[in-house]
Amino acid sequence: LRLMTSIAALQDKEIVFDGDSSLRTRQMQPLLSALSEMGAHVLSANGLAPIHIRGPIHGTEVSVSGKTSQYLSSLLIVAPLLHEDTTIIVENLFEKPYVHMTLSWLFEQGISYQEKGMREFFVKGRQGYSSFHKTIPGDWSSAAFPLCAALVTGSTIRIEGLSLSDSQGDKAIITYLREMGADITIDSTGIEVRASRLSGKKLDLNDTPDMLPVMAVLGCFASGTTQICNAPQARIKETDRISVMSAQLRKMGATVEEKPDGMIIHHSILHGATVDGYEDHRIIMALACAGLGAKGSTIVQNAKNYDVTYPGFVESFISLGADLVQK
Repeated sequence: LRLMTSIAALQDKEIVFDGDSSLRTRQMQPLLSALSEMGAHVLSANGLAPIHIRGPIHGTEVSVSGKTSQYLSSLLIVAPLLHEDTTIIVENLFEKPYVHMTLSWLFEQGISYQEKGMREFFVKGRQGYSSFHKTIPGDWSSAAFPLCAALVTGSTIRIEGLSLSDSQGDKAIITYLREMGADITIDSTGIEVRASRLSGKKLDLNDTPDMLPVMAVLGCFASGTTQICNAPQARIKETDRISVMSAQLRKMGATVEEKPDGMIIHHSILHGATVDGYEDHRIIMALACAGLGAKGSTIVQNAKNYDVTYPGFVESFISLGADLVQK
């Protein structure tokens, strides 16, 4: 939604974007305000979908919030296609690795840009994109779930197809797991995680807020206390993931303290329960992982949207031996 809205603003025809109940809660106003400054005509109620937008936008100096990296990435993608040069000033940028991913793609495409301290970005206009052939590495955000499930269940798993040299920020999951004591081996073809005794740690997830749900689950199985901090943007994802994970893990017996920017999770013995996935793919998969390590059966309701980023989640977990049934 956020990337395509800027692309739509390149032309002079009105385009309308809408979405399901989850997408209709995603705040768009900072991006819409920036596009309006660039000449777009925008109609939206409270900065939420449905959104009516018509361009064309023009290169200029514009400011945008950095509370989610998607606002900035959206503008960076369209800026080379404008007739004029564009300067983007970002306020308080979170999730910097995701911006690095966008910039790496621009670099590979030969796009001319300048970046100052990840706060100011200058992009020359009248550029363009070319077709290409590229092998896309596996998704670290999705890989985090089987990696953590192995540790939750005291198992060993090997995953192939991931690249440590890729610019994806969520490859930091390897660092987080090692800091907690996970036994991990990496070679030229894959990553192997073996059953390990885990210890709670303080984890700064500002760069990797999508890791919050599954790391909160892992915190329940680590001795001592795990503190997740500096990730307030996790509250403006598909759900308020800090609030949702705190509430659902408590249903399973976890001792959790909710903080404005994260959570404090104490070692807990989880039991099966009926929990709510809120149609949020990362919440659904994280709670499924929690259920694998809990005593008894766990039912995750409102769980149909797990396939947003991991279409093979159920099948791959069943193939690994998980007693998981989709209804």
